[in-house]
Amino acid sequence: MARAILGKNYILAHNQHISDYMAYTTIQIGVATRERLASMRSYGRETYDELLNTLLELVPSGDDEGKYTPEFRASLVRGMSDIRNGRTHSAGDVRKILGLKGK
Repeated sequence: MARAILGKNYILAHNQHISDYMAYTTIQIGVATRERLASMRSYGRETYDELLNTLLELVPSGDDEGKYTPEFRASLVRGMSDIRNGRTHSAGDVRKILGLKGK
């Protein structure tokens, strides 16, 4: 696209060009979640799409044995959240709960 097109016409043509390659959707998130996401932006005009993709890249996609399934990747995220929020038990606690003798 030539930059000779100026003003509103350029913006319209530019936006049309972008929409030819990207489809958009709407997701529902709470206000507090949106504020948390906004605080994580690397730069002011970073889109939520860019931010969410950066966050998704933090989830491992596989290991030496192969690629993880989407379900397994989701379970990794849930497990990490459980650990961070204290929703886990130590091996010693589990042994006590089950009445097992152990190390």
